[in-house]
Amino acid sequence: MSARRLDWEGCDNVRDLGGLRTADGRELRRGAVVRGDAPDRLTAAGWDALRAYGIETIVDLRNEDERPGGPAPAGAAVVHLPLDGREHTDFWDRWTSGPQFATPLYYRPHLERFPGRSALVIRAIARAQPGGVLFHCVGGRDRSGQIAMLLLALMGVAPEDIAADYCLSPALKEEFLAGRGTSSRELIVSTLEQVDVEAVLRAGGLEDADLDRLRERLLT
Repeated sequence: MSARRLDWEGCDNVRDLGGLRTADGRELRRGAVVRGDAPDRLTAAGWDALRAYGIETIVDLRNEDERPGGPAPAGAAVVHLPLDGREHTDFWDRWTSGPQFATPLYYRPHLERFPGRSALVIRAIARAQPGGVLFHCVGGRDRSGQIAMLLLALMGVAPEDIAADYCLSPALKEEFLAGRGTSSRELIVSTLEQVDVEAVLRAGGLEDADLDRLRERLLT
């Protein structure tokens, strides 16, 4: 964890996906894609560290009302792609009505209902300008965790290793999940075993060229 965790003053849940290995032994390139919590919290020194790390594109997964006013400091292109789709109240009335919210319990239902939303984010990362990409939500755990899960699965990282990366973020609902006979780790693994990630994202609009760009960006 220490080698992948990034110390950007003001954020406390930022880490590079580089350094993880695929099931066939390749290593993901460091500095290519970073997951994190909201960079609005960064101090001036934190923004300097972000820029020094080579981040050229920031993909913001938050809803409109979660974003602060005013522009981000200059130096990186910002792409706003809300992952939730909160206008679909029939879906969110169920998933925000109890402690099942902000857990991987909703990942599979969300992917099946809104494949295009995840595909748009993956495509934005694939098509980003040269340099590093940061994607983030508010706390850097659940929406960011879903996108990290998909990216790593596309690159061929083993489900257990993807789940281990998710669990590096601060735990929120493990007691609730334990009461249901499961855990975040088990949910990530079972989701990846039950869902053909590439097929779902292709159904959402991801193209061959996007997958090629992702591999060029992430795989050494």
